[in-house]
Amino acid sequence: MARYGMLINTKKCIGCYACRTACQRQNDLLPDESFIRFEEREVGKYPNVTVEHIPLQCMHCEDAPCASVCPTGAAHMGSDGIVEVDHGRCIGCLYCMAACPYGARIQIKKTGVIEKCRFCWYEGEPGNPPRCVGTCISGARLFGDLDDPQSEICQEIARTNAQPLAGDLTTAKIYYVR
Repeated sequence: MARYGMLINTKKCIGCYACRTACQRQNDLLPDESFIRFEEREVGKYPNVTVEHIPLQCMHCEDAPCASVCPTGAAHMGSDGIVEVDHGRCIGCLYCMAACPYGARIQIKKTGVIEKCRFCWYEGEPGNPPRCVGTCISGARLFGDLDDPQSEICQEIARTNAQPLAGDLTTAKIYYVR
């Protein structure tokens, strides 16, 4: 079984929000709902200052705090290692939102269910990347099997020394080049 993950290269990200928009459309989210949010920060010293765009989303932690606190088991690790939400079991208690150290969960206004990124690649044609990856115009995102050393994502993680955003806060499957 594959262990899926993503690499986000903030040096390539131009902050166009195409990934966020594609995600919203794929998941039928309202304009003020999103599984991807952006943080921006200035990098460098005057006069050589640039803006770094940091897309943030569910890190699909192997030791997911959100799943461990869910009283109904609605938030759980799927057989493919992707943190999932069972809509029928979610009672909207917000425990998972409070437990997520990345602030990656949102409450869907239409249903009250607490949701997040699901690596939507499996919802379309098999083998297609998640919408955010396929839509990224600057090539800042890669998706693949973290256990396959020959995969493009593993080779790029090694080449760029990409790291999880928060170090060892959780065992995240999203890696960043910064």
